[in-house]
Amino acid sequence: MRLGLYGGSFDPIHVGHLILAESCREACALDVVWFVVTATPPHKQGQRTPVAHRLEMARIAVAGNPHFEVSEIEANPAQGPHYSYQTLERLSQERPDDQLFFLIGADSLDDLHKWRFPERIAELATIVVVRRPGVDPLRTRGVPDLGPAARPLCFVESPLIGVSSTDLRQRTAEGRTIRYLVPRGVEAYIGERQLYREPAATLAPVAGIQS
Repeated sequence: MRLGLYGGSFDPIHVGHLILAESCREACALDVVWFVVTATPPHKQGQRTPVAHRLEMARIAVAGNPHFEVSEIEANPAQGPHYSYQTLERLSQERPDDQLFFLIGADSLDDLHKWRFPERIAELATIVVVRRPGVDPLRTRGVPDLGPAARPLCFVESPLIGVSSTDLRQRTAEGRTIRYLVPRGVEAYIGERQLYREPAATLAPVAGIQS
């Protein structure tokens, strides 16, 4: 199986995430793309919406697409920060016959040298780089040196959708519309749960799911 891994906090997931994943699925002939919802991203500080809500929104967003799945492999907050190389090492052991593809935006490529063991990531998976608005992944540093065992990078063109989770949280807090920026089911979930209007610690829990 050709398995794509798309990690992030997805707080909340939006149409830009889905378009990026679909562009990579098509360009790289992926059998499936996993949306790896991370409980505690090591590169992002500050309070996050409980991971149970973010998982549920991701499941709503990918419903109906047989090539998209939501993974909980990095969703246990008790395990502390989740590093991508550790996730790839685990999957390479559990799924030795799969070909792994690691999906990132062009801005992440420019910062890849700051990640924990980027050479190991490039050894275990093909890094698929998606160009984003206003970001040239080669302008600042050129192609990063990821060691002799690194697989060649794969660059994918995708429609330029300037949507960010930060902006969506701000819009919601201000009572502004997020219609068409997130899937309709995600918009309804955010409204029903009153997400992004109260501090994360006071959010209503998801029934049957521990965050």
